[in-house]
Amino acid sequence: MTDTMRALVSGIGPDWVLREVPRPQPKPGQILIRNLAAATNNADLPMLAAADPTHGGHGNEFIAGFEYAGDVVALGDGVHSWRIGDQVMGSIPSSFADYVVADQRFVLPRPDGLDPAVACALPTGLLTEHGALAVAGFTAGQSMLITGASTGIGLIGVQLAKALGASHVIGTTRTAAKRELLAEAGVDTVIVTDEQDLTEATLDATDRQGVDVVLDHIAGPTFAHCLPATKVDGHVVNIGRLAGPAATIDLDALSYRHLTVHGVSFGFTRDQEMADVIAALLPEVIPAVARGQIRPVIDRTVDLAEFRQAADRLRSGEAVGKIVIRMTDG
Repeated sequence: MTDTMRALVSGIGPDWVLREVPRPQPKPGQILIRNLAAATNNADLPMLAAADPTHGGHGNEFIAGFEYAGDVVALGDGVHSWRIGDQVMGSIPSSFADYVVADQRFVLPRPDGLDPAVACALPTGLLTEHGALAVAGFTAGQSMLITGASTGIGLIGVQLAKALGASHVIGTTRTAAKRELLAEAGVDTVIVTDEQDLTEATLDATDRQGVDVVLDHIAGPTFAHCLPATKVDGHVVNIGRLAGPAATIDLDALSYRHLTVHGVSFGFTRDQEMADVIAALLPEVIPAVARGQIRPVIDRTVDLAEFRQAADRLRSGEAVGKIVIRMTDG
């Protein structure tokens, strides 16, 4: 094991730069992971742009990326949860690199036989969607509306809901071309929002009752349309804000239906919260992954040396699912 590693660094210009950087060392309570594959996320490009000093960015250099899959190669003092050689996956900053260091509480086991190039595209979606379901008090047999269901994280949410026993999953997409994709993921009723009214289509699909739980990845005006599409005493959880952070809502729809609205953001500022969210995946969700019930949609896989292809594909807006970067060639 060398003292340096390859990494994609932001904060230099408009693109990531492949550099040789010092390999991190695990501190007490941390583990060092030999990274085999990493996956892109929606935050990657905005963070890259915000750091670009050639266009007014802050210019602070950092290793990009959030999701990884690999093998444990070293343990910090006080680590008892993992052993060298364990196959793992997780979500942590600085994942576009040959080695990743992580708090032992933030790491997930990678099921036997699960390709790292597949596993790396799961952790953020799993912890976010399951964490949102937990906040909403979801139980098997309930119905669900997932906005932005054709996004990478939305597709994981669909499969997760079905694996945990949702009775009826309604999923939205803007284009009819993605109907088949959503149906294959497990969506029972597809709503094409460019052609249908979200509220009315949801009510029509639920005998005018609405759904028990909404997982909203879109926000903006969509968030307001979700409220009257939710059952009395139901829960609406905002996860993403692809259409912007502002929404004008009808308070009658909120109050007369006795709805509970939640906002979630599972970042790394609350260590114990993150540890609890990750631990909650172990009883049911990771076994469902091991059984093949939950799989990410992979748009394409490239080698680390081809990282510019990954960035270009992200910028195109045409990617369906995650783009995976292999740390090992081929």
